[in-house]
Amino acid sequence: MSIATRSIGHPGYSETLARVSESAMVARSLVRVATAAWDLKNLSESCAVVVTELVANAVQHAQGNDIRVVVERVKPRTVCVSVSDSSPVSPVLRSPSESVEGGRGLILVSALAKDWGTKQLPGGKEVWATVQ
Repeated sequence: MSIATRSIGHPGYSETLARVSESAMVARSLVRVATAAWDLKNLSESCAVVVTELVANAVQHAQGNDIRVVVERVKPRTVCVSVSDSSPVSPVLRSPSESVEGGRGLILVSALAKDWGTKQLPGGKEVWATVQ
């Protein structure tokens, strides 16, 4: 895990993880450490669900061996969680039928986050969500 001070004076937490489903557990732990350090435990579970879904999407749909998880305190009571991967393809919010298993991750992210989106990066993308 790396820690860097951001422009608002709060540290940000990041970690490069293998693109495997077990990385969701590590990402949740990173979120919980960050929210506890910032005394934002009330955001911990929402951020944990968001990062789990973003990691799951990267594991299922991305390319390459690694993903990058970043947790930042962008405002005093706002946390931004992001997952970067090497796929240029942006995720799409879908409305799956009740008979389809899966496909509801971004619905959860959208419900829990104040905002979310995708930023294209050289060699991939970053999917981010802010939680208040």
